[in-house]
Amino acid sequence: MSTETPYRAIFCDVRTDSTIDILPLRDVSIDDFIGKPGALSGTIPVPDSALAARVSRIEEGRTAVYLERGGDLWWGGIVWTSTLQSSGRGVISLSIQAATFDSYAGRRRIRQTFAATTPTDQFELARELWRRMQSGAGGDIGVTFGNETSGVLRTGAWRDGDETLYSEALETLATSENGFEHQISVFRDPVSGARTRLLRLGSPRIHTGSTDLVLDRPGAILSYTFPRDATRGGTTARARGASANSNQTEESRPVYSDELVAGDLIAGGWPRIDLSSDHNTVSDKAVLTGLAAGELARARGAVVIPEITVRLGSEIPPSLLGRSVRIRITDEWHPQGLDARFRIIGVKVSPPERGRPDTAELYLEEA
Repeated sequence: MSTETPYRAIFCDVRTDSTIDILPLRDVSIDDFIGKPGALSGTIPVPDSALAARVSRIEEGRTAVYLERGGDLWWGGIVWTSTLQSSGRGVISLSIQAATFDSYAGRRRIRQTFAATTPTDQFELARELWRRMQSGAGGDIGVTFGNETSGVLRTGAWRDGDETLYSEALETLATSENGFEHQISVFRDPVSGARTRLLRLGSPRIHTGSTDLVLDRPGAILSYTFPRDATRGGTTARARGASANSNQTEESRPVYSDELVAGDLIAGGWPRIDLSSDHNTVSDKAVLTGLAAGELARARGAVVIPEITVRLGSEIPPSLLGRSVRIRITDEWHPQGLDARFRIIGVKVSPPERGRPDTAELYLEEA
């Protein structure tokens, strides 16, 4: 990342968020998604021993990195891996790979039994999982919470000894029928200016902003793709879980849900196309049936995830995930003009470098 770009890479302590250094980062790419971790990759040049001493303070697993653009935080996460390399000409650099703060849940396991037997709002269950994740010594990485409610009540139980990942427990809750979306947003507090890591929850979806972002081609839209993929969709679904058998002398068979069928698609002429998913930590048939229903709702028929590439400018805000966007395209395929609303569910940003423009790829779903 050259000094002429509006981006800064800020390295901080994961637990305290105290700033370690601001360092140059080249060949950088970032992405972020609703419901799954995003990634950052880049390379820090090390031209001399002074910069080497600064770069050596980056410690994998305990260093956070933020990418700031024009004073706004566009990305934040944890540095998980790095590679020190020297070229044949003796040029030294350190490449880093980081993932958004929700990746922390994929590195933590439930080691204290948690049984929510009283029906509880699913958002509160998600928050409680994060509270427990951050409650032990060294576990707090500063993720904060709101007080949203979904109106959907659930129970849940996770046992010590099963070594269930917190990310798996959250995903089981989120992908059940009438589930929710989750994402950790990073931004500066408008009053104090402090960097904030906030768990966002939305049921059934996360929505950002009250007005549509309008993008045109010709205009801010540089290119687009509208893929349709029936290999990722289906008209029936079944979820398979763990065995409920505790008698080792008997054959163990996994518990599985009822087969759920999208009857309206079948009646409309679709063939039977089967979806199946495995959930090794779930042995409750009702929960599995809810997971199957959620999968069928998300992947009915053919899966369509449109993607557009836009030139970043002052009209593109940093808080894009969950934002409604109005796409207007006029070209040979759309001679009468396409005017459709979508929601942004994923973002990949490529800062300008060596003549490459400052662009973002936006992954969309129908609003």
